Amino acid sequence: MRIIPIASGKGGVGKSLVSANLGVALAQAGQRVVLADLDLGASNLHLVLGHHSPRSGIGTFLGNTKSNFNDVIFETDVRGLRFIPGDTEIPGLANLKITQIKALVKQFAALSADTDTLILDLGAGTHQSILDFFLLSGQGIVVSAPAVTAVLNAYVFLKNAVFRLMFTSFSKGSRARDYFEKVRKEGSGAQKLYVPKILPHIKKIDKVSYEKFVNHLEQWHPRLIMNMVDQPKDADVAMKIRRSCEEYLDLKIEHLGVIYRDTIQDTALASRLPVILYKPQSILSQAIYRIADKIIQSKDDEFTLDEKQIEESFQEAGAEAETDFDNKMGYVEDLLHSGAMNQGDLIETIKSQQFEISKLKKENNFIKLKLTQALSQGFKIQ
Repeated sequence: MRIIPIASGKGGVGKSLVSANLGVALAQAGQRVVLADLDLGASNLHLVLGHHSPRSGIGTFLGNTKSNFNDVIFETDVRGLRFIPGDTEIPGLANLKITQIKALVKQFAALSADTDTLILDLGAGTHQSILDFFLLSGQGIVVSAPAVTAVLNAYVFLKNAVFRLMFTSFSKGSRARDYFEKVRKEGSGAQKLYVPKILPHIKKIDKVSYEKFVNHLEQWHPRLIMNMVDQPKDADVAMKIRRSCEEYLDLKIEHLGVIYRDTIQDTALASRLPVILYKPQSILSQAIYRIADKIIQSKDDEFTLDEKQIEESFQEAGAEAETDFDNKMGYVEDLLHSGAMNQGDLIETIKSQQFEISKLKKENNFIKLKLTQALSQGFKIQ
């Protein structure tokens, strides 16, 4: 069974949209898929799937782990796709205990008999339980958007995941764990820790722990999806995440592709249908299908990628961004010529995009102001 955890460092980047529609695409391709909503405390995946508010879900099971887990697994209208709802009703559910995490992992493992792919729609942020679920697989996906804060938070998420992997690789009481704890405290919560700086010393003082971590890191290659793209150059920011991961984390990531912003998603949501079912020929849906094909074509145990494969994945994503943009512009022209979109609709669309651009500019200026203030106070930007 292939496990695909899907996470984001920041909320509002379309993580649940990707999870739901990817689940549909894989099921349509003949995969037996289970889609689990692990965005506990803010569960809304059922809305993207077009389901009514669930009567029970993961929260119900965690309230009584001796109950039958199959009771919270529901069939969907898509053949081959089953759904496990989360829960928004139980206070504190977002912060799971170790025993609860282990109970869920055990139930997920039991699904392998009749499941080809398990998709875990995780919550945003870097809580320990989110990181642990993300590290269940070597094929996790991080969803980001081109906005500065989204890109920064995607990198921070991956950084925290790497250090969580390092922490769990070092046994309690080992010299590597003691050293890691020491430098983490000195570095103010891992904010100034870089893997290339830490590993040489760990190798020197505890070779067994060093080799264990390196082996885990080599079998783990998270993948990136850039969502809410408006133009081809927006997709270029993925390179910033890639460079930072390679330079500071010794981590190689793969680019699965880009997804353009499309207001058709709002219409699909109002119609209680995943956009891939509502309009399979839309630019957004075609991007999802491409990503699903890449996942299917990759081997379950294909954890390590060479430099050539990584470079090709980023080049391919860039080419897809250019092609989708051309198709998007042609789609608008067809709507105008057919009369489906009038001049007023086009004006409203442009106004909406200008508003989004204005918001991003303000966000960017705010980040610049904070950086300037930090520099003026003598802080070193990491």
